[in-house]
Amino acid sequence: MGNKNKTISFRVNEDTFDALRDIAEERDLSLSAVFRNYVDSLVAHDGQVRVVPENQPESVESDEFPPKVEVPKSFVREHERLELEAEHLRDQLEEHKKYIDYLREQVESEGDVEEVIHLEELDGDDDEEPYQLG
Repeated sequence: MGNKNKTISFRVNEDTFDALRDIAEERDLSLSAVFRNYVDSLVAHDGQVRVVPENQPESVESDEFPPKVEVPKSFVREHERLELEAEHLRDQLEEHKKYIDYLREQVESEGDVEEVIHLEELDGDDDEEPYQLG
């Protein structure tokens, strides 16, 4: 048997209907989507959904709000390690950017002077023995 959608209908007064329509417009949803969201929340919390105004969160019992989640220490340590590594990488990136800027300034300050480097001059004399690992 498949999971079929069912229709629920009920009546509300005109003022309530207008208020619900305004809520739906604020959230850029249809009225049906507003009700589906509410019903999903109601079912997910076994009927224990309670509306708390944003300006009065202290009216909720202290053990319920804000919700608390226990996180393993290994997760916290890994998160801290990743934060430190990211900070280190940002510092390195900043150093590299500064070095690139320095090199650009050097190139610009030299102007149009062209310097030719011959690779043979860099190799050294042919009489020298090559380095050997031993």
